Amino acid sequence: MIAAAMLSLGSCADTIDNGGVGEGQTPEAPYVEGELMVKFTPEVADVIEFAGFTRGGATRSGNVNVDKVLDVIGSYRLERVFPVDKANEERTRTSGLHQWYVVGFDASQSVGEVARRLSALGEVQTVDLNRTIKRAYDSKAVPLSPEKLAAISSSVAQTRTAAQNDELLAAQWNLINRGDMFTNEGAVKSVKDADVQVEKAWERSTGDNSVVVAVLDEGVWIKHPDLKDNIWTNDDEVISMDEDADGNGYKGDVHGYNFVNDSGTITWNGLYDSGHGSHVAGVIAAVNNNGIGVSSIAGGDGSGNGVRIMVCQIFSGNTATSLLATMRAIKYAADNGAVVLQCSWGYVSGAANIYDWGEAGFATQEQWEAGSPLEKDALDYFTHNAGSPNGPIEGGIAVFASGNESAAAAGFPGAAKEYVSVAATAADFTPAVYTNYGPGTTISAPGGDQDYYWDYRYEDNIYGSNYGELGCILSTLPLHIAPTGYGYMEGTSMATPHVAGVAALGISYATQLRKHFKAEELQELLHTTAASIDKYCTGRKTYCRYVADIGPLQPMQINLPDYRGQMGSGQVNAAAFLAAIAGDDAGVAMRFPNVYVAVQGAVAFVPARYFKDGEKLTYTVKIEDESVATCTNEDGRVLFKGVKAGATSATITASNGESHKFNITVRRSTGNGWL
Repeated sequence: MIAAAMLSLGSCADTIDNGGVGEGQTPEAPYVEGELMVKFTPEVADVIEFAGFTRGGATRSGNVNVDKVLDVIGSYRLERVFPVDKANEERTRTSGLHQWYVVGFDASQSVGEVARRLSALGEVQTVDLNRTIKRAYDSKAVPLSPEKLAAISSSVAQTRTAAQNDELLAAQWNLINRGDMFTNEGAVKSVKDADVQVEKAWERSTGDNSVVVAVLDEGVWIKHPDLKDNIWTNDDEVISMDEDADGNGYKGDVHGYNFVNDSGTITWNGLYDSGHGSHVAGVIAAVNNNGIGVSSIAGGDGSGNGVRIMVCQIFSGNTATSLLATMRAIKYAADNGAVVLQCSWGYVSGAANIYDWGEAGFATQEQWEAGSPLEKDALDYFTHNAGSPNGPIEGGIAVFASGNESAAAAGFPGAAKEYVSVAATAADFTPAVYTNYGPGTTISAPGGDQDYYWDYRYEDNIYGSNYGELGCILSTLPLHIAPTGYGYMEGTSMATPHVAGVAALGISYATQLRKHFKAEELQELLHTTAASIDKYCTGRKTYCRYVADIGPLQPMQINLPDYRGQMGSGQVNAAAFLAAIAGDDAGVAMRFPNVYVAVQGAVAFVPARYFKDGEKLTYTVKIEDESVATCTNEDGRVLFKGVKAGATSATITASNGESHKFNITVRRSTGNGWL
């Protein structure tokens, strides 16, 4: 089955669509012309590979039946969807992702007709469109002015917490809400603790620099003063290098990869870039306790222990991206160490009003799986293969925006049962007026609600005096968007990084406790510890739609009881989540892993990662048969060297008396596999 559906960024001001035609516009296809994504049978995929595919592509498959069709349609290119990553090729093949190919053909051919011809072949398992994903509206970030920055910095409210000394924390109701913000003539639109409960969580953990969150969005300004120290770095690559130094299939991917331009150079300052990626990154991991800017959920305590942001750029200004680029980003994230996938985008809800949004998206998981098979395969790869069986999390957590169509169902792919789909709330626990809710929604988080706070506009409010400031989310922005480097945005795209950040904070805490979890276990804890917001869903909520664009016209209302039991498990709660991770019945203690090494090869481990408070300990290793392998201690690492093929048992003992038994296997290597 082949299907195309509208996509949207989870921000009220952002959408992505298939290329609708408006007055004065020429038609634009909702997919890349002259291209299809084809999943061949394993046997045919092997034949194509043997025929000599490269990253640049082959011209023929080597299979008689397939090549007959390719001759008819004028095919000129076969290229693997996912380039060879030497370190991860085995699991790529186990997952069947090596069977996916881009089939390029004469653009004059009908995509539908070519898909029909290929689908009829027994050598083809499924066919998918390479959908174009483009921004239909400009994002609207509201910059924080220098005057407002100074006012917030000097406010006595900044002393509300001793946990972090960041100058703008006083304005971040989404992190710490005392219920004393947004008061106007006796009315209050904030509720104590209508935040992510991170203040108590920081008493347990502020982050861990071994935890990586992949941000699939616009590029992130990697040199932002409040972000640069928490940007992931691939030490095996050199920026702008025209070689793939680490053999992962991508050149120069030092801080991530620009999948729009197929380049290691991340961009964020184009004419039509919105700052969206930088804003999202700041919610998750702006550097905490550095005396400047904003606080974040998992940005550390100023000592370099914040979680890391991997930049997976899938949008760039007005340049349309594609399904191909986005799926490559998802697999790249899993293969390069990310354990949380931050996705503030998705298809328009199947319950969306078609008069406002055009064609509605997928209505059921079955429709989505049938209509987006490549997307399903790539996301399955991430959720099953991210992390490590020897680390704090085995598998990955994919977090999506539920959507901003005010629809009674979340958009896919986030609505699929395997992932987390985030609805948005205001500073008083009420659902944001734009948020999707209902089936497919799994959890809620602060997202901002400027249309709700329209009547709170007055000049002496240090928390914002303009539409787009009041009640919205304050975070990092590039200088070409905001000269101060900070500003406001709203949407389920802003709610999403709150959940991604809390997930990363929980994984950081598990790392500190030396506990191991399956990804689905942590995902379940994320939901079971959320705080119910049903009691706030009473009466009617008044707002002014599009207030930032057209001003406060006729107020409108939503019926809050319609949202009861429909905002997922409730609002994400970092303090309760981390407390649950610490529970005696949660997770299992990490153990020193079994070792596999080649004859005359070497492999190193950091033993501190497997013992609680391990950084404070010293270690000794006893190998039963040193004719098979030897071990030395070097700079906090234990280095195993293979002597001869065979196996032996071993024990590592910490200075606190704790011991872990493990096995060492030494194998002969052929250079591309084991014998």
